[in-house]
Amino acid sequence: MENITTAILLGDSREVLKTLDNNFVDLVVTSPPYADRRKNTYGGIAPKKYVKWFLPISEQILRVLKPTGTFILNIKEKANNGERNAYVLELILALRKQGWLWTEEFIWHKKNCYPGKWPNRFRDSWERLLQFNKTKKFNMYQDAVMTPIGDWANGRLKKISETDKTRDNSKSGSGFGKNISNWLNRNMVYPTNVVRFATVCNNKKHSAAFPEKLPEWFIKLFTKKYDMVLDPFLGSGTTVEVAQRMGRNSIGIEIIPEYVETAKTKIKKSTELDTLFSSKIKV
Repeated sequence: MENITTAILLGDSREVLKTLDNNFVDLVVTSPPYADRRKNTYGGIAPKKYVKWFLPISEQILRVLKPTGTFILNIKEKANNGERNAYVLELILALRKQGWLWTEEFIWHKKNCYPGKWPNRFRDSWERLLQFNKTKKFNMYQDAVMTPIGDWANGRLKKISETDKTRDNSKSGSGFGKNISNWLNRNMVYPTNVVRFATVCNNKKHSAAFPEKLPEWFIKLFTKKYDMVLDPFLGSGTTVEVAQRMGRNSIGIEIIPEYVETAKTKIKKSTELDTLFSSKIKV
């Protein structure tokens, strides 16, 4: 039986990522500081400088990610002076030029978002979860995130016609049709690209911590046991904590010493962390 190993590294991702081997990681799931946010801890990168700041990091992520791996980027633009900032859209275009494939965009619906009122908009209740890949053929384990079909199917399919039990060809001749029989006699279905997780509120360990369910869902979807998970903006350690619990190897990089110590307390056998990955990480 293989041992599950976890490394928590103190330092700037732009430099620490350079110490990792090529094609080493199966999944990167992370949430970097947003533009003009976390000024007291991470400096608050200006929107106009954000793409230039992030591209050296994403270049290293592209290098260390396996061809079959996936990069999930949690990021959100904010409204300023009456309009949304475009830095996230600019970053997406820049990442595509860098060599990334923008394969999907998940929407994180925050079930417990803060209430509020503004004169020209409603409150935010979602964030982007952008999926990037190196190739079109990447590992994806969709069965691992199937969800219960729910009671709605019982009523909706109660009076299903004989035609709908087979293949109902399109009446317009488009070649598309519906096969309602796919919904019969099943308890689980594949999810949509809208994921719903409650935010972590009043977290004293970190001001913007992941809810555990978020990295857990993507770890299920894109990795199997013993695969390698990387979070280059680890914060208080949620990603590596979840990865360890799920039987995945993981690496977390964090620039704030206080957060590194918080993350280490979450991980079993934290006293061994400095010796792990000695053959892979040049520390």
